[in-house]
Amino acid sequence: MTQITTSLDCDGHGGAQRLAEWRLTPTFSLRELLIEAIPRLSRSKEGVLDFFRGCGVPYGMMADLRQQVAADRNSISKFAIARKILVRINNGGDRTLGQRRQILQRVSEFEDFSTCWESDQLKAKGLVAEIRKVINVKDSFTRMRQAEEKQRHEMARKRQQAAEAEQRRRTQRGQLRRRLAGLSSMTNPQERGHALERVLNELFALDGLSIRESFTIRMDDGHVGEQVDGLVGLDGQLIMAEFKWHSEPIGRDEMASHLVRLYGRPGVRGLFVSASPFTQPAIEDCKRSLTDFVIVLAEVNELLMLLENPDASLADWLRQKATAAVIDRKPLFRPDLRPDPVPAV
Repeated sequence: MTQITTSLDCDGHGGAQRLAEWRLTPTFSLRELLIEAIPRLSRSKEGVLDFFRGCGVPYGMMADLRQQVAADRNSISKFAIARKILVRINNGGDRTLGQRRQILQRVSEFEDFSTCWESDQLKAKGLVAEIRKVINVKDSFTRMRQAEEKQRHEMARKRQQAAEAEQRRRTQRGQLRRRLAGLSSMTNPQERGHALERVLNELFALDGLSIRESFTIRMDDGHVGEQVDGLVGLDGQLIMAEFKWHSEPIGRDEMASHLVRLYGRPGVRGLFVSASPFTQPAIEDCKRSLTDFVIVLAEVNELLMLLENPDASLADWLRQKATAAVIDRKPLFRPDLRPDPVPAV
C-alpha cells in the first residue's frame, strides 16, 4: 500500500490550495487515478479542457465548463473539471467508448513531464505508471476472457460439427440399410454380387474401417490370379473380406478358395459375409483353420439388424466376432445387436 500526500494550487499557479490525501490500493478505481493524473499533466484549466477535446470529447459535453472557467476561473478546479468530464464520458456508454480509449491511450503514453508544473512532475509520473499498470492488468484479464470465449466458441463449433457429422453418418447408414435390403429384389446374380460388394465396402468406409475396396491381383502373364472383395483394418489387424450372395447355402467348395488365400498370407485375418447360411461342414473347416489364422463368418441379416440400431458400432460387432473366434473357437458368432432398453420414467 502506497500513501501519497499532495498539495497544489487549484489551477496550478496561485489560487486556493487544494490538499488531497489518498491511498493507492488494489481497489483504487481507474477513474479516480485519471481524475488525479490528468489535471497534473496540464498547467491550466484550459489545458485540461483541451486535453479532453484532443481525445475526441464533444465540445457540447464541455461547453458549460468552458463558460464557467471563462466567467470565474476560481469557481472550479482542474480536478473538478476532470471529474465532471470523466463521469459524463462514462455515462455515455458505448457511444463514448472511442473517447474513453483515447483518454487511456494518451495518459498511458504520456512521457514529456516537463510540461507539468515542477511540483507535479513526480506525482504525475507515479500516477501515469500506476494507470499503465492497471491498464495492463485489465488488458490481461480481457485477453484471458477473450481466450476463454474463443475456446468456448471453438468447443461449441466442434460439438456442432460432431453432431452434424453423426447425423450425416446416421442418414448414410439408413440409406445403406435400404440398399442392402433391396438387393434381394435383384434377379441378376452377378449384378447383385457386385452391388453387395459396393454396399458393404461403403459401410466399412463409413465407420472408418475400409482400407481398400474390391481389387484383383494379376499373375506375371497378366491373367487375374485373385479377386479380393475388400480389405478391412481393425485394431491394427488386416482383414481380407469376401462377400457372397448365393441362393444356396455356402458350402465347403465356396469356403475353400477364401481359406487358401488366407493360408498364403500370415497375420492376415479373414471375413466371409454371406446372404445365405453356411453349411455345417463349411463352418467346421473354418473352425479347424483357426489353429493357423482367424476367420470370421457373418450373415447379411446380422448387418441389417446392426443398421437398425443407429448407435450400434460395426467395429464392436466385428471385434466381438473375432474374439469369439479366437477364444471360443466359434467362427460363426452372432453378437446381440438389440438396442439397450429405454428405462421407464
